[in-house]
Amino acid sequence: MPILIRDLILTPGESEELLRGEILRRFSLDSSDLLAFRVVRSGIDARKKYRIRLVCTVEFSLADEVAFLARYAGEPDVIFAPLLTPRLFPRIEEKTPIVIVGAGPAGLFAALRLAEYGLTATLLERGKPVQERLADVQSFWSRGELDEGSNVQFGEGGAGTFSDGKLTTRVRDVNMAWVLEKLARFGAPPEILIQAKPHIGTDRLRQVVVALREELTASGFTVRFGAKLTGFGVREGCVATAMVNGREELPCDHLILAPGHSARDTYGMLADHGVRMEPKPFAVGVRVEHPQELINRIQYGHPAPAQLPPADYAVTYNNLASGRSAYSFCMCPGGVVMGGSSERGGIVTNGMSNHLRNSPHANSALVVNVAVRDFPGDGPLAGIRFQRELERSAYAAGGGDYRAPGQNLMDFLEMRTGRRYASSYQPGVRECDLGALLPGFVTETLREGIRAFDRKMKGFVTEAATLTGVESRTSAPLRIVRGDDCHSVTFRGLYPAGEGAGYAGGIMSAALDGIRVADAIAKELHRTGGVS
Repeated sequence: MPILIRDLILTPGESEELLRGEILRRFSLDSSDLLAFRVVRSGIDARKKYRIRLVCTVEFSLADEVAFLARYAGEPDVIFAPLLTPRLFPRIEEKTPIVIVGAGPAGLFAALRLAEYGLTATLLERGKPVQERLADVQSFWSRGELDEGSNVQFGEGGAGTFSDGKLTTRVRDVNMAWVLEKLARFGAPPEILIQAKPHIGTDRLRQVVVALREELTASGFTVRFGAKLTGFGVREGCVATAMVNGREELPCDHLILAPGHSARDTYGMLADHGVRMEPKPFAVGVRVEHPQELINRIQYGHPAPAQLPPADYAVTYNNLASGRSAYSFCMCPGGVVMGGSSERGGIVTNGMSNHLRNSPHANSALVVNVAVRDFPGDGPLAGIRFQRELERSAYAAGGGDYRAPGQNLMDFLEMRTGRRYASSYQPGVRECDLGALLPGFVTETLREGIRAFDRKMKGFVTEAATLTGVESRTSAPLRIVRGDDCHSVTFRGLYPAGEGAGYAGGIMSAALDGIRVADAIAKELHRTGGVS
């Protein structure tokens, strides 16, 4: 029986072997008593900057666990974990036509899970494979040449391919370890298995999705790029076919719809088909960029502490009177701000970082919640109209060539322009009054929030910080309504999944939702027979 002990402390840079000695001393054990030992969780505690610590959870096993249990069963930091048996996935012999739309985390992990059951599917991705997609994105960043079919939002790996690759989520799910183990198997850094805040980095994530795709094709899946879902056929209230690029029909009994949060034409097609959708709140704002050394000093008390990763942060502010909140989102230590446009004539900002997080800049979205009542007009697509209007205004303010509007943080607070500003944003920035560009309630709440953030993180407000706008794609602006069985409430056999369907917010939660949908399909096939 594995034994877990929590809250073992290391100083950054110290060897994990010191924890082995701590266990032997604490429980009066001989080294021969300890059969196995490994760190299963590690996180940074920087609340006391003069004494930054690594807080670890260790799993170990002993030759005489019965005696240990009798003596230490009441210790609050000691947990006796039951032996975990490998999960068995019953093979499903009935072969049924399954189509998965979207090669982001929801679609890819739905496919991986189906493969565990012995099922295969056709995976449709409207964009291009990673390497071709990367060339298109770099062309946009360097020359402002936007390919609406291949960009930061569309292509192999989904929008998360150009991000920090964070694997954190507030969702509690038994499949989290399964996701992390799969990612590590396909090339993610092995430390994601124990980190309290795991991340892959955009450079490593690109390699992971290619390895994952190769695994799927070896398992019998068909992966098609440049293949957009443009419609679907229905027979007796159930999905029967999937239309690809407006000219090809594929047989389809199960259609997993994981299009990502920027597939606005897909949302329009679903509306034309009468699929029930509902508007959903999201958030908009700007990207803030600081020198990474400044954030390190605020968080660690030192601009470049040895043995510690670049510091991150999370800040929130709530105005109880207005009901508005400002908060940081998708913080990228050691990263860059970059253009994430997917439509001509619109500016979208985002942040990303490589695995090493070795850029001299730190950036984060600073956003304000937008309610359904703020959307122009009614209907499920009203949130898209809100986003599009803001993105087009930013495009015009930036000069109409995909430069983004930017402003010094102090100038934004003081309602002026003229201070020095610089940004890592590609394709470039143009000075602008962001306060006049953003909706009034967003501007007001951001100014209040930024001042509050400075009270929590002294030094956050500085002339060295720059704002770039607009951050408008924080999450899907609608939800494709589904039931507890994961079917669309409109058509059987249509399975909305992931962030684009309104059921996730980030790589990990999207992957978990894709797994949830795949399990629902397997459960249904199991119920109808065909299981070995």
